[in-house]
Order: sequence, then C-alpha cells, then structure tokens
Amino acid sequence: MAHTHSKLVYHCVFSTKNRRRLLPDDIRARLFDYLGGILRNHDAHLLSAGGTEDHVHLLVELNASTPIAETMRVVKAVSSKWIHETFPEMRDFGWQIGYGAFTVSLSAVEDVTRYILNQKEHHRIRTFDEEYVTFLQRHGIAYDERFVLD
Repeated sequence: MAHTHSKLVYHCVFSTKNRRRLLPDDIRARLFDYLGGILRNHDAHLLSAGGTEDHVHLLVELNASTPIAETMRVVKAVSSKWIHETFPEMRDFGWQIGYGAFTVSLSAVEDVTRYILNQKEHHRIRTFDEEYVTFLQRHGIAYDERFVLD
C-alpha cells in the first residue's frame, strides 16, 4: 500500500494533582482553547473538551505517527506552563502524573462528545474517582487500587 490511512480517536482523561478544584469555568474555557492549539501544533485535532474544576476530558484525533503517550506528555507539560504563566496565583497548580486514554470508534464519537460536554451534570451523581475506575473496568484495564488514583 502506497499510503498510510488511519482514523485514531482517543478519549483522554486526566485530573489536577490531588484532585484540587483549581479549574473554575472561566479558566477551563480558556484552557480548552489553549489545549486545542497545543494539539494543532502537534498535528492532532481536538474534537471535544470538557471537565469540571478538578479534571479534563479530551476527544482527540491523532495521526498515525504520533504516539498517544507523547501527545499527553506535551499537552500536560505545555498547558501546565501556560497556567503558571497566565495565572501567577496558581503557582501550586499541577496535573496528576498519569492519564487515561481510551480508543473510540467512529460510530461512538457523537456519544462520547455528548458525554464530555455534559460533565457538570454527570458529576452531580458520580465522583471523578468513581468515573475513572469505571472507565478502566469497562475497557478491561487491570489496575492496582493503591496507585490508580495518584
């Protein structure tokens, strides 16, 4: 085959360090725009972004040559630096060490987008920790309860 063809869509989830509620609505709106720019600069496309004061959900389309681990490293490092520079009062801000990245079929993109955009409603019922463990279980990912929620 002369060309590589791919459609790689990931639902990425990560939280603030220690689940600190440091991302109010106004900061999140600006952060999501900034994350979209980071992704564009790394040959990726942000399809949807959402979250609450303590975590972020991204629906991201990657090209075939960009590993998800590299994408997440760049997204978290560059956005953390931006938060520190833009909001000096948030000098203690940080992201959790890890992240979740779950593949999404094209047929599920609309449902995942709706889920991501309705985070406030969703988290009136379920905590981030409960949500994250459910993702791991649903995707058959083994985890150690002592370390999964750093």
